[in-house]
Amino acid sequence: MPATIASFKIDYYQFLTPDGHLVGDEIPPLAKDFDELRYLYRNMVQTRLFDKKAIALQRTGKLGTYASCLGHEAVHWAMGSAMRHEDCFAPMYREYGAQFARGVKMSDVLNYWGGDERGSDFSGPKHDFAWCVPIATQCLHAAGAALAYKLRGEPRVAVTVVGDGGSSKGDFLEAINAASAFHLPLVLVIVNNQWAISVPRSKQNSATTLAQKGVAGGLPSVQVDGNDLIAARWAMEGAIELARAGKGATVIEMITYRLSDHTTADDATRYRDSYEVDLAWKNEPLVRLKKDLVAQGEWDEERETALEAEAMEAVNAAVEEYMALGKPPLESMFDYMFAELPHDLAEQRERALEELQ
Repeated sequence: MPATIASFKIDYYQFLTPDGHLVGDEIPPLAKDFDELRYLYRNMVQTRLFDKKAIALQRTGKLGTYASCLGHEAVHWAMGSAMRHEDCFAPMYREYGAQFARGVKMSDVLNYWGGDERGSDFSGPKHDFAWCVPIATQCLHAAGAALAYKLRGEPRVAVTVVGDGGSSKGDFLEAINAASAFHLPLVLVIVNNQWAISVPRSKQNSATTLAQKGVAGGLPSVQVDGNDLIAARWAMEGAIELARAGKGATVIEMITYRLSDHTTADDATRYRDSYEVDLAWKNEPLVRLKKDLVAQGEWDEERETALEAEAMEAVNAAVEEYMALGKPPLESMFDYMFAELPHDLAEQRERALEELQ
């Protein structure tokens, strides 16, 4: 008879159900930290209103192609709010909530999607990476940052994120291997929103979970209800704590749903039916958290109305700042990628400025 030399399991975590009820024997402290929950809820609402406004700007010719974050608010704010300033974030292209939590301004996001390279010179930690549209390359950037922190003996953590489709890219799998081989302070988050543009999760991979890809690299790996802010934040805090303590990397699969088109250049009605989307709306994160806060006596419609007005005022102010920035100078296409411009690009920059004269 053969001997079993390895086996694995993937644990799934949910503390807040879609109808707003807390479940489980060991509820994270965040569930009763109402000041923090209200703070996160307010910012999730503002992020959603910003997202809606950005789409309107694109539809009216005031913004370029834009990737919506609709439905991802809990995952993103859980990631960003769990990190320290000195940690490093390597995003994809729609993790605005995480970036807002780290000090990036709404106008910075608009500048980027408006085609202005000054948007990449964003507010917040300068050691964070800029938006990354090439799929999964940011995972190896984060692994490199994590290796630097380890070599320097710094108690810092790198966090990166990839989608369900991106988790099939070699860059992601190589980052897992590097994190395992070098015992890196790295957290790899798979935001499983069920769609890799037009390819459903069911056609991407036959594995039961995407989290188990981390197991293949020897990393602790879990699956979490990504529409449950409490569970998502708890998982992030735990993984970051392990990494900071020198105990290595973790893979977290966050289950959510992309409620929007992939980008404003996409029409999701061509490949998914409305019934599926309607079901997903019943599990979305904002209503879930609001139900919990209302049930606990920590929120009401008067506060909701005031929040929406305040949030829209902030969003409109960000739009005004974006629109007032003006046309970017030619040299901006060179100025926000490298700390020190490589020799060949420095020559190109000089020639370009000479041709303007």
